Amino acid sequence: MLIPNTFNIKAEADTYLAIRSERELIEALKQYSNPFVLGGGSNMLLTTDVTQPVFHILLKGITIVKETDDEVWLKAQAGENWHSFVMHSLEQGYGGLENLALIYGNVGTAPVQNIGAYGVEIKDVMYSCEAINVHTQEKRIFTTGECDFAYRESVFKGKEKGNYIITAVTFKLSKHNHHLHTQYGAIQEKLAERGITQPTPKQVAEVVISIRESKLPNPAELGNSGSFFKNPIILTDEYQKLQQQYPDMPSYTVDVTHTKVPAGWLIDRCGLKGYRQGDAGVHTHQALVLVNYGKATGQEVLALAYYVKEEVAKKFGITLEFEVNIF
Repeated sequence: MLIPNTFNIKAEADTYLAIRSERELIEALKQYSNPFVLGGGSNMLLTTDVTQPVFHILLKGITIVKETDDEVWLKAQAGENWHSFVMHSLEQGYGGLENLALIYGNVGTAPVQNIGAYGVEIKDVMYSCEAINVHTQEKRIFTTGECDFAYRESVFKGKEKGNYIITAVTFKLSKHNHHLHTQYGAIQEKLAERGITQPTPKQVAEVVISIRESKLPNPAELGNSGSFFKNPIILTDEYQKLQQQYPDMPSYTVDVTHTKVPAGWLIDRCGLKGYRQGDAGVHTHQALVLVNYGKATGQEVLALAYYVKEEVAKKFGITLEFEVNIF
């Protein structure tokens, strides 16, 4: 069976299991070891067929765990589409997830990557997540503090990599007095264009969606996995030296000694926006995104990614890291 993925790479699974409940997951783990866990098929690049048993996590459901006058704890099963879940929360009037609209993938994989956009990350809104131990089949509840969240990192990519499969995630969201993050990217500019001075969470999400749609290709139309590279965090001293040579280099302060630089800007300044190697290419509107124009293989996309890394390192002395998981 072909493995569904947003890069539209053709890769086969020797064994494929659709998992729709925790019971099915536990039974599958008793039968198969070392599974390949598949969510929405985003944030991954398949460079070969998969010989491991593929567990496609398709658990569905959204429930209120508890609520007060001001806050709600909303649980989503791992197989829920992330963007649909975000929009569902906004339709209920809940705030917290608006900056994370239109990120491809499913709820269950969001904590693994600590997905983030426009100043908000999963760690800022997640309350806990439920996971099944691959080896013992026991359930564990991870609090946000136990997830070791960092920029595009978590315990599930670190010391517990391969040990747990997330089945549900609970978010703590606001019902009133929303704390909105509108200071990143073009959000304030777009709100001003629409004459909005006191936005609701839903209006912030609509602006975020508009910005993302203007920059990022729809995987249904052009194979991609969103941002392919992490924005590099470098020493502030190093950034200041580079800024002397490139005065227009944008940046975001991380802490006293570290600065984050947009990877897309670095790639663009290397003249690679729109660059192609066969059907593997750098997107014409957002250099951070690698795309499959039709028949590219995973190996060809990966070769392009390494070429981009080399060019950025050559020009700026900065080593880019992949955000996408390579298989």
